[in-house]
Amino acid sequence: MWVAVAIICAALIAFFFKYVFSSSGPNPFEADTREALKPMVHNRKEKNKVLKQGFVAGKVPDNLDAIVIGSGIGGLGLAVLLAKVGKKVLVLEQHDRAGGCCHTFTEKGFEFDVGIHYIGDLQDHKPFSCMLDQMTNGQLQWEPLDNPYDKVVLGPPDNRRVYPIYSGRTRFPEELKKCFPGEEKAIDEYLKLVKKAGRGIWLLAMLKLCPIPLAKFLVFTGLAQRLSFFFKIAPRSLTDVVNELTENKDLRAVFTYIFGTYGNMPKDSSFAMHSLLVAHYLNGAWYPKGGATEIAYHMIPIIEKAGGAVLARAPVNRILFNDSREAYGVSVMKGQEEIHIHAPMVISNAGIFNTYQKLLPKELQAMPAIQKQLSLMKNGEGGLSIFLGLNGTKEELGLKADNFWIFTENNFDELVENYLNGKREESAKSVPLLFVASPSAKDSTWEERSPGKSTLSLVSFAKYEWFEEWKDCKVTNRGPDYKDLKQIFIDSILDVLLDVFPKITRDKIEFIEAGTPITNTHYIGAPKGEIYGADHGVARFSPELNATVRPQTPLKNLYITGQDVFVCGFAGALAGALTCGSVILNRNLHMDAIALAKKTKFMKSKLKGE
Repeated sequence: MWVAVAIICAALIAFFFKYVFSSSGPNPFEADTREALKPMVHNRKEKNKVLKQGFVAGKVPDNLDAIVIGSGIGGLGLAVLLAKVGKKVLVLEQHDRAGGCCHTFTEKGFEFDVGIHYIGDLQDHKPFSCMLDQMTNGQLQWEPLDNPYDKVVLGPPDNRRVYPIYSGRTRFPEELKKCFPGEEKAIDEYLKLVKKAGRGIWLLAMLKLCPIPLAKFLVFTGLAQRLSFFFKIAPRSLTDVVNELTENKDLRAVFTYIFGTYGNMPKDSSFAMHSLLVAHYLNGAWYPKGGATEIAYHMIPIIEKAGGAVLARAPVNRILFNDSREAYGVSVMKGQEEIHIHAPMVISNAGIFNTYQKLLPKELQAMPAIQKQLSLMKNGEGGLSIFLGLNGTKEELGLKADNFWIFTENNFDELVENYLNGKREESAKSVPLLFVASPSAKDSTWEERSPGKSTLSLVSFAKYEWFEEWKDCKVTNRGPDYKDLKQIFIDSILDVLLDVFPKITRDKIEFIEAGTPITNTHYIGAPKGEIYGADHGVARFSPELNATVRPQTPLKNLYITGQDVFVCGFAGALAGALTCGSVILNRNLHMDAIALAKKTKFMKSKLKGE
């Protein structure tokens, strides 16, 4: 028996090293492609020449190597990776501009971002930062947020507590301990668990890259949990873990506040997922200089240089398959005309539900392997956004390069559950969670672009079902009842905002608009108005799901990229792109990014030494 165990372990180790260090395909990170920094372009018309290239059949390149559906960061990122090894890629976007949740829009002279509020892990020569440098040829610049970068606000006006959240692996716990004397042990243990879980994320990628038999072996023998603390603690909810650490309800709230970044109540959230986010910001938080639109603006030229294109107003209505169930292209609707575009590979960044339930023929949707993946996932909660354009500078309005997380009290599970289960008009009057950020205060170029003006982005959650009756109405005119419901949300949220930010008064508000879950469906193609893709509850982080939902689909030549492949958010969607690219190019791009980061760090230290 022991001989058999030894043979199995030896084979497992051999397979492991093969797929961790696999490098038979071309490497998009082989060379450092950073170029000298070019002057920033602020002229909107000039930028739109890149970001808003409308689809016409004549713009489709010949002899495509791949088609990517959706220009969110998971799609654009993958297209850049393929372009860097000479692949000719066409990216198709249903909206009128590229970028997905990285796009911006302008109303009454105010520019608003829709999904990029802050990004972590961007310190010099870290793999994530190095990867983004390569994917934008060094043209995308990042500005650090203030420290503290987050402020957690708990309670009603007459009993409001504010807890600052600092970045820095030593400062983060030190500052928390100042706020919660006597809770030093709980804070140290919390941070220890966060770091330990975060380090185990490597196996999530491996389950999606290694052969399916090996992945199944790791899952069904329980080795996945033994090899990675991420998967060991993943079945435990955030509430359960935190409640064991402390009895202090405010500290419990501070430990869990960032649950709004992935959209699940703490009692439904995996501590493993939560750990990824906390670890992501431990060394700081950043915002793109020039605004979120800079991300797509600097990626698209790389795709074009390789002969590809990124085309907007290009709604894909179905993926084309031959009789052997092999994908060979897509169909795009141009008015009433259906245009077929062919390529040997189709990659969807439209999310697992759109891909499987809307873009496949009915007979392929019914395949047991497709249904198996769908049964493991569910839609995330709908997002609610409010955009404010303000008259006044950041100094005049008391705005800083930070974020506020405002809660009506510290009992998050109860608050959110009552809100989501309540009647919509009543729930609209008492939104329990509000994220507030000022894009204009974070961007040093804002003042030269929009002097004397400021913006606020406010984010919360709302049930898709509350707005579903208006989903088929014209997007710019959904009727008075819809406007009335939005106004209830706006009024109740404004009351909270104006109390927390006393320098902002109603007469300073020049523009205000709310985006509901059905707004998200229209602009970013979210089937249930979700902003973080498929649900990120405890079930999402089972080894079985992560071994089953992988870039390769059950259909030949069809792949999935983005946040539904890995995890949500900007970094999560890019990790999905790297994972998908690893499969397509037959090499571990995660390891390649790490290797290049080490190389550039070494070269810089060598230059300093000289």
